[in-house]
Amino acid sequence: MTAALTIAFVPGVSPAKWVRVWRERFPDATLGLLPIGHDGVDEALAGEADMAFARMPVGVHLNAIPLWTETAVVAMPKDAPLAASDVVSDTDLADVHVVDAGPVPADVAAVLDLVEANVGVAVLPQSLFRAASRKDLVARPLADAAGTRIALVWRDADASETTEEFIGVVRGRTANSSRAAQDRPGGTPDADDDGSRGSRGGSGTGRAGTGGRGGGRGSGTGSGGGKATAKQASGGKAGGKGARKPRGTGRPGTQRLGNGKPKRGSKGNR
Repeated sequence: MTAALTIAFVPGVSPAKWVRVWRERFPDATLGLLPIGHDGVDEALAGEADMAFARMPVGVHLNAIPLWTETAVVAMPKDAPLAASDVVSDTDLADVHVVDAGPVPADVAAVLDLVEANVGVAVLPQSLFRAASRKDLVARPLADAAGTRIALVWRDADASETTEEFIGVVRGRTANSSRAAQDRPGGTPDADDDGSRGSRGGSGTGRAGTGGRGGGRGSGTGSGGGKATAKQASGGKAGGKGARKPRGTGRPGTQRLGNGKPKRGSKGNR
């Protein structure tokens, strides 16, 4: 069966909860999943994927809705001196060998192999450390690290009624709620990581966090409807006004079919 929508996702991001909602709401609209590498976003969107969960920054040619911020942690052996601390600072790292300073190692498995061999410590997103499941290693939050931002990204060319519906699922919009009300910038995303939840009501324009240090400690809160480019995120193509329309009409070009099912995505007819 050809997927109505294909969603790519980078390591450490699980789309499971949104997939469950999608399948309950649109049982006849198949959702395909495509795991990709950290640097495989552009290739995936140019090919099979309609949208992707990616780490910022992304290219300026992509639309992006920042969802949450991952906490940056320092991975180390369980018996390392720093393991006794609740939080690690840059000053602490000055006294040890840092195998990879992050924010996202190019090869997480290889870096953690070195850490496990007691070569040094490494900085990476907490979600990637947990996904690696290294029983001989522990992780401690890195103080004053900006963390990494996770965003839902897509190209203008792939925007469709179906991508609009998926944006609504990710934002936590109910099946009967008004699309226009929540798809304007500053809507209320319902995505979280490690128990965190995006901040409500933020207008968040301009580039989202780049995942470098110095922007404040990763707190696990998102920016709501922020954008990675100067375009406004309206939940579909960039430039949408997001103004409230009369109930049931939706935004121009995004009305539902008569049977309530979303149309296929732009790549769903392959």
